[in-house]
Amino acid sequence: MKPYILLVEDEEAIAMMVRYNLESQDFEVEIADDGEKAMLCLGERKPDLIVLDWMLPVLSGVEVCQRVRKSEELAGIPIIMLTARGEEADRIMGLDSGADDYMVKPFSPQELISRIKAVLRRTRPVLTRKTLEYAGINADISSHKVTCNGKNIKLGPTEFGLLIHLMEHPSQVFSRDQLLDSVWGHDVYVENRTVDVHILRLRKALSDAKEGLGNIIQTIRSAGYMLEKKDE
Repeated sequence: MKPYILLVEDEEAIAMMVRYNLESQDFEVEIADDGEKAMLCLGERKPDLIVLDWMLPVLSGVEVCQRVRKSEELAGIPIIMLTARGEEADRIMGLDSGADDYMVKPFSPQELISRIKAVLRRTRPVLTRKTLEYAGINADISSHKVTCNGKNIKLGPTEFGLLIHLMEHPSQVFSRDQLLDSVWGHDVYVENRTVDVHILRLRKALSDAKEGLGNIIQTIRSAGYMLEKKDE
């Protein structure tokens, strides 16, 4: 799955430049142009990382950072702060407010991307992993190739996305709405029953490769789906 970045930046030229470079590196990017909108975005969908400008309308970057760190649900999100402030005291203040890294404007987009990848390697290693393995299933994220005991499993892009998301979070239950947001995308509007259709296709593809393998995708009544091996 693409790492999802919330970019909080009120200077449109910088925001567009950063977004272009991140998307070219296969990141998914959402932009908020003030601190209040950033908090609204965080309430709707949890990003893998926040790129946060210091000087923002309504709520400053430091205030946003502090609110994120005080939130039980959001506290673990890594934050890279962008600012024109280059003095040591300002850098210390930004880091003390909860930022994981700090870049002074003007900055190189390539350096920002390198720092984002470095932070994600530390905090979300699964996002930078090229392969996943679970219950004998091997998934190569870069080539979109899935195998079981050396046998290829043919999956459509949506079924592949579902499988990767579930393999990244084994034993965790996801509602249909959560799967729609994570696999289809936050701004894609389809009925949540669409998830059921693709789960059925994914189960069939897995069971075609190995009898009963599709049963590792369990239906949790009134809750959603999760990936978990059943006791044999």
